[in-house]
Amino acid sequence: MPEHTILARPASTAQQVHDWLYQRIIRGDLPPGARLSETEIADSIGLSRQPVREAFIRLAGEGLAEIKPQRGTYIGKISVRAVLSARLIREAVESDLARMVAGARPDLGAMQSELVIQDQADKAGDVAEFIASDDRFHQAMALAAGQPAVWQDLERLKSQMNRLRHMSMRVFDRSRTIAQHRAVLDALTAGDADAAETAIRTHLRQMLTELPEMAAAHPDYFTD
Repeated sequence: MPEHTILARPASTAQQVHDWLYQRIIRGDLPPGARLSETEIADSIGLSRQPVREAFIRLAGEGLAEIKPQRGTYIGKISVRAVLSARLIREAVESDLARMVAGARPDLGAMQSELVIQDQADKAGDVAEFIASDDRFHQAMALAAGQPAVWQDLERLKSQMNRLRHMSMRVFDRSRTIAQHRAVLDALTAGDADAAETAIRTHLRQMLTELPEMAAAHPDYFTD
């Protein structure tokens, strides 16, 4: 796979290799069970094998890869437990953030802008941009609450959740997600804390329906 331009800047560190592979795994370009070739990746991006090996070790530590002695490195399966844990934490945290924003009544223009982007991405069938905008929508709520670090903490928790989202958003009705986001934004704009909390909880519980359906459709991609 000759991809000498895969990195955004000159390839020189294991961090860059990790970040590139991380994004490919999250998007599903490298599906669960796919084998990673240390030599092939190193050759394709013009690096020695050492930083690639270090990137593999980091991905394994994050539960995104599995290093099998004498057999190679493989993309790890999606952990159902990790998805459910991240979802639960997000619901608890973001419901509080919603209440904070509703009480403060800050400018919510950034969240409104993301709804426009999501609608455009949905119509274009651009799942990657839709999910990126989805993330920015939730991040904007954390920023509006004056809690930027909270979103950074949530972001570190949800790698397995994001893998599921890239699968489910190709299958399920994305307009439902947009409608749920709009309900959240309407409640925040109205300063209705109870409605905002209900809307964000409803939105984040959508995954409880999607997860078992995706696991049933792709049993080889998931693990407990």
